[in-house]
Amino acid sequence: MFFCGKAQVELCQGAYFTEEQGQAFLDQHIPASLSDWQQRAGEIRMHIREGMEMGTIPPGPGTAPIINEKKVMDGYTIENVAFESLPGFYVTGNLYRPVKKQKSYAGILCPHGHGENPTGRFREQTQVRCAMLAKMGAVVFAWDMVGMGDSKQCDHHIAKGVKLQTINSMRALDFLLSLPGVDPQRIGMTGESGGGTQTFLLMALDQRVKVAVPCVMVSSYFFGGCSCESGMPIHKKGSYQTNNVEIAALTAPRPMLLISDGDDWTKHTPESEYPFMQKIYALYGRKNTVASVHLADEKHDYGPSKRKAMYPFMAKYLKLDIKAVEDANGNIDESKIKVLEPSALQVFTEAHPRPANAVQGDEAVLKLL
Repeated sequence: MFFCGKAQVELCQGAYFTEEQGQAFLDQHIPASLSDWQQRAGEIRMHIREGMEMGTIPPGPGTAPIINEKKVMDGYTIENVAFESLPGFYVTGNLYRPVKKQKSYAGILCPHGHGENPTGRFREQTQVRCAMLAKMGAVVFAWDMVGMGDSKQCDHHIAKGVKLQTINSMRALDFLLSLPGVDPQRIGMTGESGGGTQTFLLMALDQRVKVAVPCVMVSSYFFGGCSCESGMPIHKKGSYQTNNVEIAALTAPRPMLLISDGDDWTKHTPESEYPFMQKIYALYGRKNTVASVHLADEKHDYGPSKRKAMYPFMAKYLKLDIKAVEDANGNIDESKIKVLEPSALQVFTEAHPRPANAVQGDEAVLKLL
Protein backbone atom coordinates (compact mmCIF):
# COMPACT_ATOMS: atom_id res chain seq x y z
CA MET A 1 0.00 0.00 0.00
CA PHE A 2 1.29 3.48 -0.85
CA PHE A 3 0.10 7.00 -1.50
CA CYS A 4 -0.50 8.70 -4.85
CA GLY A 5 -1.42 12.36 -4.51
CA LYS A 6 -4.00 12.56 -1.73
CA ALA A 7 -5.60 9.19 -2.35
CA GLN A 8 -4.43 5.95 -0.83
CA VAL A 9 -3.52 3.41 -3.48
CA GLU A 10 -3.62 -0.34 -3.02
CA LEU A 11 -2.42 -2.90 -5.53
CA CYS A 12 -4.90 -5.69 -6.21
CA GLN A 13 -2.80 -8.74 -7.01
CA GLY A 14 -3.51 -12.43 -7.32
CA ALA A 15 -6.61 -13.63 -5.44
CA TYR A 16 -7.19 -10.20 -3.92
CA PHE A 17 -10.87 -11.02 -3.33
CA THR A 18 -12.20 -14.27 -1.99
CA GLU A 19 -14.52 -16.07 -4.38
CA GLU A 20 -17.48 -14.87 -2.30
CA GLN A 21 -16.24 -11.28 -2.33
CA GLY A 22 -15.82 -11.43 -6.08
CA GLN A 23 -19.41 -12.54 -6.56
CA ALA A 24 -20.68 -9.93 -4.09
CA PHE A 25 -18.80 -7.21 -5.98
CA LEU A 26 -20.48 -8.17 -9.24
CA ASP A 27 -23.90 -8.34 -7.59
CA GLN A 28 -23.39 -4.84 -6.18
CA HIS A 29 -22.27 -3.35 -9.51
CA ILE A 30 -25.02 -4.39 -11.90
CA PRO A 31 -25.98 -1.08 -13.56
CA ALA A 32 -29.60 -0.05 -13.65
CA SER A 33 -29.43 1.46 -17.14
CA LEU A 34 -27.16 1.97 -20.12
CA SER A 35 -26.44 5.54 -19.05
CA ASP A 36 -25.41 4.30 -15.59
CA TRP A 37 -23.05 1.78 -17.17
CA GLN A 38 -21.58 4.32 -19.59
CA GLN A 39 -20.83 6.62 -16.66
CA ARG A 40 -19.24 3.74 -14.77
CA ALA A 41 -17.29 2.66 -17.88
CA GLY A 42 -15.86 6.16 -18.23
CA GLU A 43 -14.75 6.09 -14.62
CA ILE A 44 -13.07 2.68 -15.04
CA ARG A 45 -11.20 3.79 -18.17
CA MET A 46 -10.04 6.97 -16.44
CA HIS A 47 -8.65 4.99 -13.49
CA ILE A 48 -6.90 2.49 -15.77
CA ARG A 49 -5.18 5.32 -17.61
CA GLU A 50 -4.28 7.08 -14.36
CA GLY A 51 -3.10 3.88 -12.71
CA MET A 52 -0.90 3.05 -15.70
CA GLU A 53 0.32 6.66 -15.94
CA MET A 54 -1.02 6.69 -19.49
CA GLY A 55 -2.36 10.24 -19.49
CA THR A 56 0.14 10.94 -22.21
CA ILE A 57 1.69 8.15 -24.24
CA PRO A 58 5.12 8.81 -25.72
CA PRO A 59 4.92 9.00 -29.51
CA GLY A 60 6.14 6.07 -31.52
CA PRO A 61 9.52 6.51 -33.20
CA GLY A 62 8.07 6.15 -36.70
CA THR A 63 10.94 4.00 -37.90
CA ALA A 64 10.32 1.21 -40.40
CA PRO A 65 9.71 -2.27 -38.94
CA ILE A 66 12.27 -5.02 -39.39
CA ILE A 67 10.75 -7.98 -41.28
CA ASN A 68 12.92 -10.89 -42.34
CA GLU A 69 13.34 -14.67 -42.77
CA LYS A 70 10.07 -15.38 -44.58
CA LYS A 71 9.01 -19.02 -44.39
CA VAL A 72 6.35 -20.45 -46.72
CA MET A 73 4.26 -23.08 -44.98
CA ASP A 74 1.07 -25.01 -45.85
CA GLY A 75 -1.37 -22.20 -46.65
CA TYR A 76 0.40 -19.49 -44.66
CA THR A 77 3.72 -17.72 -44.28
CA ILE A 78 5.71 -16.71 -41.19
CA GLU A 79 8.05 -13.73 -40.91
CA ASN A 80 10.21 -12.54 -38.02
CA VAL A 81 9.40 -8.98 -36.99
CA ALA A 82 10.71 -6.20 -34.75
CA PHE A 83 9.69 -2.57 -34.39
CA GLU A 84 10.15 0.20 -31.86
CA SER A 85 7.31 0.88 -29.43
CA LEU A 86 9.41 3.59 -27.76
CA PRO A 87 12.71 5.01 -29.02
CA GLY A 88 15.19 2.21 -28.37
CA PHE A 89 12.69 -0.41 -27.16
CA TYR A 90 11.85 -3.15 -29.65
CA VAL A 91 8.70 -5.25 -29.81
CA THR A 92 9.68 -8.67 -31.20
CA GLY A 93 7.37 -11.25 -32.74
CA ASN A 94 6.14 -13.23 -35.70
CA LEU A 95 3.81 -12.26 -38.49
CA TYR A 96 1.60 -14.98 -39.97
CA ARG A 97 -0.09 -14.26 -43.31
CA PRO A 98 -2.36 -16.30 -45.59
CA VAL A 99 -0.87 -17.51 -48.86
CA LYS A 100 -4.19 -17.04 -50.65
CA LYS A 101 -4.55 -13.49 -51.97
CA GLN A 102 -7.65 -11.57 -50.90
CA LYS A 103 -9.09 -8.11 -51.54
CA SER A 104 -8.73 -7.38 -47.83
CA TYR A 105 -7.67 -9.23 -44.69
CA ALA A 106 -8.85 -9.40 -41.12
CA GLY A 107 -6.10 -8.66 -38.61
CA ILE A 108 -5.68 -10.56 -35.34
CA LEU A 109 -3.41 -9.77 -32.40
CA CYS A 110 -2.25 -12.86 -30.46
CA PRO A 111 -0.55 -12.02 -27.16
CA HIS A 112 0.68 -14.98 -25.12
CA GLY A 113 0.69 -15.92 -21.45
CA HIS A 114 3.46 -16.80 -19.01
CA GLY A 115 4.47 -20.08 -20.61
CA GLU A 116 7.85 -21.79 -20.33
CA ASN A 117 9.74 -24.54 -22.18
CA PRO A 118 9.79 -22.83 -24.58
CA THR A 119 8.60 -19.39 -23.62
CA GLY A 120 5.67 -17.41 -24.90
CA ARG A 121 5.23 -17.05 -28.60
CA PHE A 122 7.45 -20.09 -29.31
CA ARG A 123 5.05 -22.49 -27.58
CA GLU A 124 3.06 -24.97 -29.65
CA GLN A 125 -0.30 -23.52 -28.55
CA THR A 126 0.71 -20.05 -29.78
CA GLN A 127 2.20 -21.18 -33.08
CA VAL A 128 -0.76 -23.40 -33.91
CA ARG A 129 -3.50 -20.84 -33.29
CA CYS A 130 -1.65 -18.14 -35.22
CA ALA A 131 -1.06 -20.45 -38.19
CA MET A 132 -4.65 -21.68 -38.21
CA LEU A 133 -6.05 -18.15 -38.15
CA ALA A 134 -3.74 -17.22 -41.02
CA LYS A 135 -4.95 -20.22 -43.03
CA MET A 136 -8.48 -18.94 -42.40
CA GLY A 137 -7.53 -15.66 -44.09
CA ALA A 138 -6.28 -13.36 -41.32
CA VAL A 139 -3.02 -11.49 -40.95
CA VAL A 140 -1.90 -12.49 -37.45
CA PHE A 141 0.76 -11.02 -35.17
CA ALA A 142 2.17 -12.71 -32.05
CA TRP A 143 4.72 -10.81 -29.98
CA ASP A 144 6.83 -11.31 -26.89
CA MET A 145 5.89 -10.36 -23.38
CA VAL A 146 8.50 -8.03 -21.92
CA GLY A 147 11.59 -10.00 -20.87
CA MET A 148 10.62 -13.14 -22.81
CA GLY A 149 11.63 -14.62 -26.16
CA ASP A 150 13.62 -12.01 -28.08
CA SER A 151 12.53 -9.22 -25.74
CA LYS A 152 15.63 -9.22 -23.53
CA GLN A 153 16.09 -5.50 -22.92
CA CYS A 154 14.70 -5.65 -19.38
CA ASP A 155 13.37 -8.11 -16.82
CA HIS A 156 9.80 -9.35 -17.15
CA HIS A 157 8.98 -8.17 -13.63
CA ILE A 158 10.12 -4.62 -14.27
CA ALA A 159 8.19 -1.94 -12.37
CA LYS A 160 5.56 -0.43 -14.68
CA GLY A 161 5.57 -3.62 -16.74
CA VAL A 162 1.81 -3.36 -17.30
CA LYS A 163 2.30 0.11 -18.78
CA LEU A 164 5.07 -1.05 -21.10
CA GLN A 165 3.12 -4.09 -22.26
CA THR A 166 0.02 -1.98 -22.93
CA ILE A 167 2.08 0.46 -25.00
CA ASN A 168 3.53 -2.53 -26.85
CA SER A 169 0.00 -3.81 -27.52
CA MET A 170 -1.02 -0.43 -28.94
CA ARG A 171 2.05 -0.34 -31.15
CA ALA A 172 1.37 -3.93 -32.25
CA LEU A 173 -2.08 -2.79 -33.33
CA ASP A 174 -0.56 0.20 -35.15
CA PHE A 175 1.80 -2.20 -36.95
CA LEU A 176 -0.99 -4.59 -37.92
CA LEU A 177 -3.11 -1.76 -39.30
CA SER A 178 -0.15 -0.42 -41.31
CA LEU A 179 0.09 -3.61 -43.36
CA PRO A 180 -1.34 -3.50 -46.91
CA GLY A 181 -4.88 -4.81 -47.20
CA VAL A 182 -5.67 -5.17 -43.49
CA ASP A 183 -9.28 -4.10 -42.94
CA PRO A 184 -9.57 -1.75 -39.92
CA GLN A 185 -13.16 -2.90 -39.40
CA ARG A 186 -12.07 -6.55 -38.97
CA ILE A 187 -9.56 -6.51 -36.13
CA GLY A 188 -9.60 -9.18 -33.42
CA MET A 189 -7.49 -10.10 -30.40
CA THR A 190 -7.09 -13.30 -28.41
CA GLY A 191 -4.65 -14.45 -25.75
CA GLU A 192 -4.55 -16.82 -22.81
CA SER A 193 -3.78 -16.10 -19.14
CA GLY A 194 -1.54 -13.00 -19.08
CA GLY A 195 -2.29 -12.66 -22.78
CA GLY A 196 -5.97 -12.62 -21.80
CA THR A 197 -5.19 -9.70 -19.51
CA GLN A 198 -3.47 -7.89 -22.38
CA THR A 199 -6.55 -8.61 -24.50
CA PHE A 200 -9.15 -7.08 -22.22
CA LEU A 201 -6.92 -4.14 -21.24
CA LEU A 202 -6.42 -3.17 -24.88
CA MET A 203 -10.12 -3.68 -25.59
CA ALA A 204 -10.86 -1.31 -22.71
CA LEU A 205 -8.58 1.41 -24.02
CA ASP A 206 -8.68 1.08 -27.81
CA GLN A 207 -11.90 0.94 -29.80
CA ARG A 208 -10.02 -0.10 -32.94
CA VAL A 209 -10.12 -3.74 -31.81
CA LYS A 210 -13.54 -5.11 -32.80
CA VAL A 211 -13.61 -8.72 -31.50
CA ALA A 212 -12.09 -10.24 -28.36
CA VAL A 213 -11.48 -13.76 -27.04
CA PRO A 214 -9.77 -13.63 -23.63
CA CYS A 215 -8.96 -17.21 -22.66
CA VAL A 216 -8.78 -18.54 -19.06
CA MET A 217 -8.38 -15.12 -17.44
CA VAL A 218 -11.58 -13.14 -16.77
CA SER A 219 -12.30 -13.63 -13.08
CA SER A 220 -14.37 -11.82 -10.46
CA TYR A 221 -11.84 -12.44 -7.68
CA PHE A 222 -8.43 -13.00 -9.32
CA PHE A 223 -6.66 -9.86 -10.51
CA GLY A 224 -3.60 -11.29 -12.27
CA GLY A 225 -0.68 -12.84 -10.46
CA CYS A 226 2.15 -10.97 -12.21
CA SER A 227 3.44 -7.42 -12.03
CA CYS A 228 2.80 -7.16 -15.79
CA GLU A 229 -0.94 -7.46 -15.05
CA SER A 230 -1.51 -5.87 -11.65
CA GLY A 231 1.76 -4.22 -10.64
CA MET A 232 0.32 -0.71 -11.05
CA PRO A 233 -2.85 0.67 -9.39
CA ILE A 234 -5.40 0.10 -12.17
CA HIS A 235 -8.04 -1.55 -9.93
CA LYS A 236 -8.18 0.52 -6.76
CA LYS A 237 -7.56 4.06 -5.54
CA GLY A 238 -9.07 5.38 -2.32
CA SER A 239 -12.75 4.44 -2.29
CA TYR A 240 -12.70 3.45 -5.97
CA GLN A 241 -12.58 -0.27 -6.77
CA THR A 242 -13.08 -2.39 -9.87
CA ASN A 243 -12.17 -5.92 -10.96
CA ASN A 244 -11.24 -7.65 -14.20
CA VAL A 245 -14.82 -8.55 -15.08
CA GLU A 246 -15.82 -4.89 -15.19
CA ILE A 247 -12.70 -4.11 -17.22
CA ALA A 248 -13.52 -6.91 -19.66
CA ALA A 249 -17.09 -5.58 -19.87
CA LEU A 250 -15.72 -2.35 -21.37
CA THR A 251 -15.53 -4.38 -24.61
CA ALA A 252 -19.35 -4.20 -24.89
CA PRO A 253 -21.07 -4.13 -27.30
CA ARG A 254 -18.21 -5.49 -29.44
CA PRO A 255 -18.29 -9.32 -29.72
CA MET A 256 -16.52 -11.22 -26.94
CA LEU A 257 -16.09 -14.92 -26.22
CA LEU A 258 -15.09 -15.99 -22.70
CA ILE A 259 -13.22 -19.30 -22.58
CA SER A 260 -12.90 -20.81 -19.10
CA ASP A 261 -11.94 -24.04 -17.38
CA GLY A 262 -12.62 -25.91 -14.15
CA ASP A 263 -9.14 -25.81 -12.66
CA ASP A 264 -8.32 -22.12 -12.20
CA TRP A 265 -9.88 -18.78 -11.25
CA THR A 266 -12.33 -19.00 -14.19
CA LYS A 267 -14.07 -22.07 -12.75
CA HIS A 268 -17.23 -20.08 -11.84
CA THR A 269 -17.63 -18.35 -15.23
CA PRO A 270 -20.96 -20.01 -16.20
CA GLU A 271 -22.74 -18.85 -13.02
CA SER A 272 -20.76 -15.71 -12.16
CA GLU A 273 -18.72 -13.78 -14.73
CA TYR A 274 -20.73 -14.72 -17.83
CA PRO A 275 -24.16 -13.71 -16.45
CA PHE A 276 -22.70 -10.34 -15.42
CA MET A 277 -21.33 -9.81 -18.92
CA GLN A 278 -24.69 -10.74 -20.42
CA LYS A 279 -26.37 -8.07 -18.31
CA ILE A 280 -23.95 -5.43 -19.62
CA TYR A 281 -24.40 -6.50 -23.24
CA ALA A 282 -28.18 -6.57 -22.79
CA LEU A 283 -28.07 -2.85 -21.97
CA TYR A 284 -26.94 -2.30 -25.56
CA GLY A 285 -29.50 -4.76 -26.94
CA ARG A 286 -26.57 -7.03 -27.89
CA LYS A 287 -26.81 -9.87 -25.37
CA ASN A 288 -26.15 -12.41 -28.12
CA THR A 289 -22.75 -10.95 -29.04
CA VAL A 290 -21.16 -12.15 -25.79
CA ALA A 291 -20.64 -15.91 -25.54
CA SER A 292 -19.05 -18.40 -23.18
CA VAL A 293 -17.42 -21.80 -23.59
CA HIS A 294 -16.67 -23.54 -20.28
CA LEU A 295 -14.50 -26.66 -20.20
CA ALA A 296 -15.01 -27.97 -16.68
CA ASP A 297 -12.59 -30.89 -17.01
CA GLU A 298 -9.72 -28.88 -18.45
CA LYS A 299 -6.85 -26.86 -17.04
CA HIS A 300 -5.22 -23.45 -17.53
CA ASP A 301 -3.92 -23.31 -21.13
CA TYR A 302 -4.88 -22.53 -24.73
CA GLY A 303 -5.18 -26.17 -25.69
CA PRO A 304 -6.90 -27.75 -28.72
CA SER A 305 -10.50 -27.65 -27.48
CA LYS A 306 -10.14 -24.01 -26.41
CA ARG A 307 -8.69 -23.10 -29.78
CA LYS A 308 -11.48 -24.99 -31.55
CA ALA A 309 -14.01 -22.90 -29.62
CA MET A 310 -12.26 -19.70 -30.68
CA TYR A 311 -11.89 -20.37 -34.42
CA PRO A 312 -15.60 -20.33 -35.36
CA PHE A 313 -16.22 -17.25 -33.18
CA MET A 314 -13.47 -15.34 -34.97
CA ALA A 315 -14.68 -16.69 -38.32
CA LYS A 316 -18.21 -15.46 -37.65
CA TYR A 317 -17.35 -11.92 -36.62
CA LEU A 318 -14.24 -11.32 -38.74
CA LYS A 319 -15.59 -13.03 -41.89
CA LEU A 320 -12.91 -15.72 -42.03
CA ASP A 321 -13.00 -18.96 -44.02
CA ILE A 322 -13.48 -21.73 -41.45
CA LYS A 323 -13.69 -24.31 -44.25
CA ALA A 324 -10.03 -23.68 -45.00
CA VAL A 325 -9.11 -25.51 -41.78
CA GLU A 326 -11.74 -28.27 -41.84
CA ASP A 327 -11.23 -31.87 -42.89
CA ALA A 328 -13.50 -33.84 -45.22
CA ASN A 329 -15.91 -34.50 -42.34
CA GLY A 330 -16.22 -30.82 -41.40
CA ASN A 331 -14.03 -31.10 -38.30
CA ILE A 332 -11.37 -28.50 -37.52
CA ASP A 333 -8.02 -30.05 -38.39
CA GLU A 334 -4.79 -28.67 -36.90
CA SER A 335 -2.64 -31.61 -38.02
CA LYS A 336 -1.10 -29.78 -40.99
CA ILE A 337 0.46 -27.06 -38.84
CA LYS A 338 4.20 -27.51 -38.41
CA VAL A 339 5.57 -26.30 -35.08
CA LEU A 340 8.97 -24.67 -35.62
CA GLU A 341 11.96 -24.51 -33.32
CA PRO A 342 12.44 -21.19 -31.49
CA SER A 343 15.65 -20.58 -33.46
CA ALA A 344 13.61 -20.36 -36.68
CA LEU A 345 11.30 -17.75 -35.18
CA GLN A 346 13.85 -15.55 -33.43
CA VAL A 347 14.20 -12.04 -34.78
CA PHE A 348 17.64 -11.17 -33.45
CA THR A 349 20.43 -13.58 -34.42
CA GLU A 350 24.04 -13.41 -35.55
CA ALA A 351 22.78 -12.68 -39.05
CA HIS A 352 20.28 -10.11 -37.77
CA PRO A 353 21.74 -8.44 -34.64
CA ARG A 354 19.72 -6.27 -32.30
CA PRO A 355 19.85 -2.62 -33.49
CA ALA A 356 22.59 -0.49 -31.96
CA ASN A 357 20.11 2.00 -30.46
CA ALA A 358 18.39 -0.66 -28.30
CA VAL A 359 18.47 0.39 -24.64
CA GLN A 360 19.48 -2.24 -22.09
CA GLY A 361 18.55 -2.78 -18.45
CA ASP A 362 15.55 -2.04 -16.25
CA GLU A 363 16.68 1.45 -15.33
CA ALA A 364 17.22 2.51 -18.94
CA VAL A 365 13.83 1.11 -20.01
CA LEU A 366 12.05 2.80 -17.11
CA LYS A 367 13.52 6.13 -18.23
CA LEU A 368 11.76 5.65 -21.58
CA LEU A 369 8.44 5.39 -19.71
